[in-house]
Amino acid sequence: MLGTHINFYYYSGTGNTLLVVKEMIKTFSAKGIQVKLYKIEDTDPKKIDISTPFGIAFPVAFQSTLPFVWNFLKALPRAERTPVFMVDTMMAFSGAIVGPLKKVLAEKGYDCIGACEIVMPNNWLPKQINEEENEKKITNGLRKASEYTENLIEGNTSWRRIPFLSKGLYHICCNNFVMQRINLAEGRKIAVEKDKCIKCGLCSKLCPVNNIDMKEYPEWHNSCELCMRCLSFCPVNAVIIPGKNFKQYRAVKAKEFTNKTLGVN
Repeated sequence: MLGTHINFYYYSGTGNTLLVVKEMIKTFSAKGIQVKLYKIEDTDPKKIDISTPFGIAFPVAFQSTLPFVWNFLKALPRAERTPVFMVDTMMAFSGAIVGPLKKVLAEKGYDCIGACEIVMPNNWLPKQINEEENEKKITNGLRKASEYTENLIEGNTSWRRIPFLSKGLYHICCNNFVMQRINLAEGRKIAVEKDKCIKCGLCSKLCPVNNIDMKEYPEWHNSCELCMRCLSFCPVNAVIIPGKNFKQYRAVKAKEFTNKTLGVN
């Protein structure tokens, strides 16, 4: 059972996951459950409170999730049946996260009580933005998030997995060598149009893996994980991948990531 207090650890690239988390917190709060929210990129996984039930939220990337999120999950301490639930946001499909994550957590001693995947608007270098279609996806996604939360509270959730599909895709999608090659190939291309850049440093502040140094202009190094934050939140659309045309997509305002807390407890 969840009890009256839970912790919620989340990562969100462009805001889709954060919208879902905030909707879930609203539903938890309406049922008298207090929630403390933590950013994965600012949290030491070895120091989390394993005496309190908790949730994990993150976006799907490459059929799985971002390497630094996986590293956080794999570094969680051992527990004795601490209830844990997960929610992810995705464009269409994932096959290498729900099952493999359950295996990792179950082997560490956690009680995996619920998993939910929610379709949200495309944030991967979209060529066009259909506001009406995106609004429909957000509305449906938040409705599903609220229903999932109510089911968690009532104990009517499960964490299913497809062993063979998950295992095969996991070894392909979560292969560190493959992921590094993909990220480096694309991440190295990220650049700034200096004639547009206003030198605000927001891209550097938002980077969850501290890959961007702000000097006269931002400079990208070699640990980019393609989380889309710098590309999506630049206020003057100066962060680009040369040769790729895309529209900026963001589901929340940048201040929701730069604030230390979201004021939700």
